[in-house]
Amino acid sequence: MQYFVYILKSDKSDVFYKGYTTDLSRRLFEHNNGLSRYTSDKGPWKLIYFKEFETKKEALIEELRLKKLNRRSIEKIILEFNHDNSLS
Repeated sequence: MQYFVYILKSDKSDVFYKGYTTDLSRRLFEHNNGLSRYTSDKGPWKLIYFKEFETKKEALIEELRLKKLNRRSIEKIILEFNHDNSLS
């Protein structure tokens, strides 16, 4: 099974959300359809970053690292990801 750490952005609320999942499409659907408590009133959400991991433990460690970062650091990660992957 593959695990993903991801960052979503809401342009409406100008906030980021960081999380992990085994199914990016399903999770994005949940965030955009009121099925996730924190994100239900802040969307619409756009997937702007993701990274794949082999184990749940690795993904959870990375998710925690991302959640500790300040906005400037998150924006830098996103810019590098977009540059490397052309995911705009």
